[in-house]
Amino acid sequence: MTKLSVNINKIATLRNARGGNVPDVQKAAVDCETFGAEGITVHPRPDERHIRYSDVLLLRPLITTEFNIEGNPIKEFMDLVLKVKPHQVTLVPDAHDAITSNAGWDTTKSFSFLTEIVEELRSKGIRSSIFIGTDLRDIENAAKIGADRIELYTEPYASQYTKDREAAIKPFLEATNIARNNGLGVNAGHDLSLDNLAFFHETIPWIEEVSIGHALISDALYLGLKKAIQSYKSCLK
Repeated sequence: MTKLSVNINKIATLRNARGGNVPDVQKAAVDCETFGAEGITVHPRPDERHIRYSDVLLLRPLITTEFNIEGNPIKEFMDLVLKVKPHQVTLVPDAHDAITSNAGWDTTKSFSFLTEIVEELRSKGIRSSIFIGTDLRDIENAAKIGADRIELYTEPYASQYTKDREAAIKPFLEATNIARNNGLGVNAGHDLSLDNLAFFHETIPWIEEVSIGHALISDALYLGLKKAIQSYKSCLK
């Protein structure tokens, strides 16, 4: 069954907008697990505009499911994840000032760099996942780099879904088959929502994990956090 990892960055964004500790990021993470999430995802950025490095340190002993830390593997990020030792690190090539992740790695250009990073993570017993598009070469390179998994960047699927969902899902189905043939596990994330998640999962039921933040937290404003998580999980049955 595909696991749901809840990205709690937006909880931290709301907290940071006012100062103080409301909403409580640590409590939100624990509540997400209580309500059925099988993982917690955070994506600390250098400017700490949402999740802070200090949050990551405080969250680590509280997470009882799976802890996934996303980010660009700059020195400060790598120092953090090697200290925290989460279950998984998802490597994302976002610029320091990016509003949100908007592209996957070019694994040809970054082959040597990513190989060194993946080897370092493996030496600490941390599973690695490379954020990537559906290009055949990028996927094959991810396997050669030694990554455990890839995370497919699903914004193109989400943006095309309402126009032609069959066309939207086709490159992702092909990409997951290529990844599996190359020994890679497959995660997915970015702009997955209650509108498009069920079809994605029905078509590609062997996805190991979806990481969802913005849409889920937005839905929680109307549904409540517990109902939102349960609604997303129902899409993955």
